[in-house]
Amino acid sequence: MALYAIGDLHLSLGTNKPMDIFGPKWENHAEKLKSSFSALSDDDVTVICGDLSWGMDLREAREDFLFINRLPGRKIILKGNHDYWWSTSTKAKNFFEDNGITTIEILNNNCFFYGDAAICGTRGWFFEEETGSVHDKKIMDRELMRLEVSLKAAGDRSKYVFLHYPPKYGAYVCSEILDLFDKYGVLMCCAGHIHGKGLHNVFEGKYRGIEHRLVSADYLNFSPIRVLE
Repeated sequence: MALYAIGDLHLSLGTNKPMDIFGPKWENHAEKLKSSFSALSDDDVTVICGDLSWGMDLREAREDFLFINRLPGRKIILKGNHDYWWSTSTKAKNFFEDNGITTIEILNNNCFFYGDAAICGTRGWFFEEETGSVHDKKIMDRELMRLEVSLKAAGDRSKYVFLHYPPKYGAYVCSEILDLFDKYGVLMCCAGHIHGKGLHNVFEGKYRGIEHRLVSADYLNFSPIRVLE
């Protein structure tokens, strides 16, 4: 049994959104994911850090979720900026139940326990990297609230945070999120979102005492990384 992480699957099994337009690395990437997940067991847990499906609604995303459901182990998902199918977590949960999707759970205003560890997280936001508008601030404030709800729910367990947007990227630092990490004693943060040329600005390693890992699928060669035994 082990805890894994990966992000940005960008599946389009029910829509016409081929990812190989972004380069040869993305050719047959669904098969690459299937092959890498085959090494996992049904006792393993994988957190998928957003951008799961290009489906514009749950109906269009159905084949993608069925694909994820068939992968070994339990999957915990969170929202990414391209998850247009997402309206509310309740609607997604009902959709999963109606379609026999039993291995996927949603990380949203909650946390999950893995042994003595807590799986916490939310989407996050690049506030200063966006427009810095009032609208962006509202989004950022909401994400901070969701993250703190998740961290509080963890109690005194060891806390591992999973985001879509990395809180440190190049010269950008999201001090608001990092302050919450400090406040609640977070040990590690895994995030995705970054691809292509942006990978040159990725930060991995310790910052303010917290381990940071990038888990975008193409960065990981479509193979989830092990976070905990």
